[in-house]
Amino acid sequence: MKITQQEIQEDRDFIRQKVIEHNRKSLPEQQEKPYGNISFIARNDNGEIIGGITGTYFWQHMHIDFLWVDPAEQGSGIAAQMMAKMEQYARELKCRLMTVDTFSFQAPGFYRKQGFQEFGVIEDHPEGHSQHYFEKRLTE
Repeated sequence: MKITQQEIQEDRDFIRQKVIEHNRKSLPEQQEKPYGNISFIARNDNGEIIGGITGTYFWQHMHIDFLWVDPAEQGSGIAAQMMAKMEQYARELKCRLMTVDTFSFQAPGFYRKQGFQEFGVIEDHPEGHSQHYFEKRLTE
């Protein structure tokens, strides 16, 4: 056996695919549930991107990957509108849960205002800050 350090995307994709295959064997009933990626993009009148949110959905779960709003547009409600679109889409997919993580210098307060509950914190990560984990149950 030989273990090598390398960054080859094809090899990374192979490992990821093997974990997915294992998960599907362990959770056969979940294979019937939709999975994929979604994004909502906000543009100004000139067509320039001023905000966006991306998510990954699987196992009746929507994970918010990234949320960004142009600093000049922050406070205008764009982020809350995109979050509402994401939640509506998750509900349409029959998702039971939404999750997101954020750093202390990003937006933990924003996610609390959106109805998310904090379930974990990694202190001093990155150094001098903290990483916060949130969930929102979609049970209606």
